[in-house]
Amino acid sequence: MIVHETQIRVRYAETDKMGYVYYGNYATYFEVARVEMLRSQGVSYASMEDSGVMMPVLETSHKFFKPGLYDDLLTIKTYIEEKPGVRVFFDYEVFNEKGDKLSIGKTTLVFVNKETGKPCNPPEVFKKAVCSKFDE
Repeated sequence: MIVHETQIRVRYAETDKMGYVYYGNYATYFEVARVEMLRSQGVSYASMEDSGVMMPVLETSHKFFKPGLYDDLLTIKTYIEEKPGVRVFFDYEVFNEKGDKLSIGKTTLVFVNKETGKPCNPPEVFKKAVCSKFDE
């Protein structure tokens, strides 16, 4: 399993009339968290795209327990619990500074050949940096 933490400060523009983080912004938070997780493993989206592989989101889900509020410092814990293949599954937990769990979420991404648009295996850089962690 790979675990990574990313922190994001809630900006005023990300809140709704109630002062809560607008639910659609969590998709962006999850994207930031997964990009930073991969970067921490030595993989960048840019390098994968340069190698001809894209990673579109195939599926996402989200459950809320408490609202995130303006100026909260959120910690997003991102997990990859199983060895990626053509698909990679990310799980997320979002906490505020008090340690309250605000939400959980999941995204499934698929590796796609940039030219053909068809599913493919992860690029070598991803296999070496991420998939190999599950062989240990």
